[in-house]
Formats: sequence, C-alpha cells, structure tokens
Amino acid sequence: AYTRAHSSGLALALSKKKSNFFREQVSRFNMGLEDRMKTKIGLLSGGQRQVVTLLMCTICTPKLLLLDEHTAALDPVTANEIVAENNITTMMITHNMSSALATGDRTIMMDSGRIIIDLDKEQKAHMTVSDLLALYREKETKEFDTDRILLQKEEPTQ
Repeated sequence: AYTRAHSSGLALALSKKKSNFFREQVSRFNMGLEDRMKTKIGLLSGGQRQVVTLLMCTICTPKLLLLDEHTAALDPVTANEIVAENNITTMMITHNMSSALATGDRTIMMDSGRIIIDLDKEQKAHMTVSDLLALYREKETKEFDTDRILLQKEEPTQ
C-alpha cells in the first residue's frame, strides 16, 4: 500500500529504510509484529491481521476510511488510536453498542436499510446502551435483535 502511493516506477518493494519504517509502525502495538515481518499474513492471529490491515489502509491517509466490524478480532482502543492519530474521517459499522456510543462524533442506527436513530456527539455523551435500546424500542415496534439472538443455536426438538 505504501509503495503504490510513494513510488513512481519499478522499485524494490521493501528497501532497508522502508523495512525499518514498517518495523517502527507495527512495534507500537506491542503484538510482536516487528519480529514477524516475513511471516505470511495468514499465519498471524486475527488481532495481528487486523492491525496490519488497518496500518495498510492508513499508512497513506485516506479521505474516508470504511470499517466493517473492525473490532471483531482487535482491541477497539487500538483501532481508535490508529484512526485518531491520523484524524481520519471514518465510517465504522458495528453491532457493539458500547463502541458505537463511545466512538466518534455521531452514532447512526439503521434497521432494514432505514436510518431510525441519528445522534450527534452531544446527544450521545451521557447515553448508556440501555438508553439507546430504549430509544430503539420507541422508534420500532419489533424487538431488537442482538448478535446473541441471531447466533443462538436452536435447541433440538424431541
């Protein structure tokens, strides 16, 4: 990702200078990635892969960063740190209501492709997950589906 943005022509993909730069970048997250620079990405843990992916996406600051369930295998603090330090406009899709309330300047809740709740930073500042779910129930007549309900195993019938 870095080479594509900073190279003109056919140069070595990873010079010693670039290797040291990337080593510094990944070492900040204390995941041992600086010692695994030659490891195939598929052999890294889920969290390590998420950090590498986020760094690849942000090493050259994008105008807009789209993240879908980015905290699934990664500590939300790490993801927020990467985004915040570069001051990147980011749209994060998540089912983690705590993260949705704690992160960013705005929380938008959708249901079946419709925006049903749109909260600015001030509105969500003192809101809890329970408050958000109560607001959802006011806006919708059906019961809120959580990931736990969606992923719940069906009991075998006798």
